[in-house]
Amino acid sequence: MRVVLANEAGVTKDVKVGFSWTTFFFTFFPALFRGDLKWAFIMFLLTVAFGSFTFGIGGWVCGLVFAFVYNKIYIKELLEKGYRPVNEYDRAALENRNIISRMA
Repeated sequence: MRVVLANEAGVTKDVKVGFSWTTFFFTFFPALFRGDLKWAFIMFLLTVAFGSFTFGIGGWVCGLVFAFVYNKIYIKELLEKGYRPVNEYDRAALENRNIISRMA
């Protein structure tokens, strides 16, 4: 499922909600390509740190964990930067996934 977020300047972002297959297969690269340098760096460090001690298995586990949570993290950061759902369908989708509260 995808939702569209827009800020007051009219800039829109089409973002996916839920499991991130691109993060699962490519670890930190999707965050890097989205311009989310903070989380790309965090994912890279954790993947290298856990992977180096476990012959790569820990890096794969980090990728699996981030695949479940990264899209939610990215959407929450966009909301903190002033982006808002463009319509009620997008708002309802974010409310159903507990990304935003029903009162917001």
